[in-house]
Amino acid sequence: MTDVQVSDAPDNHRFEARNPDGELLGFSVYDTIGTTVVFTHTEVDPAFEGQGIASTLVQAALDSVRASGRDVVAFCPYVKAWLGRHPDYQDLVRAPQG
Repeated sequence: MTDVQVSDAPDNHRFEARNPDGELLGFSVYDTIGTTVVFTHTEVDPAFEGQGIASTLVQAALDSVRASGRDVVAFCPYVKAWLGRHPDYQDLVRAPQG
């Protein structure tokens, strides 16, 4: 699907993907701990699955995190898998402490 608009909805702790009419297509939920954005869940409306919405959503969310100078922890299986397929985003992944 083209014309997917992704924006941060910090009051809802999620990035949202919408079509040009403003209809919610999907979202990726996060928590913020210091400078780390922890992605916990990504969901796309079943009516829009298989159209690349989740990939567009996650890429835009991660681009936003990068632009803000923060890092990422991916507990969400989709975000974790997406990061695994995109080595150019590995610099965002917070290294384990210890």
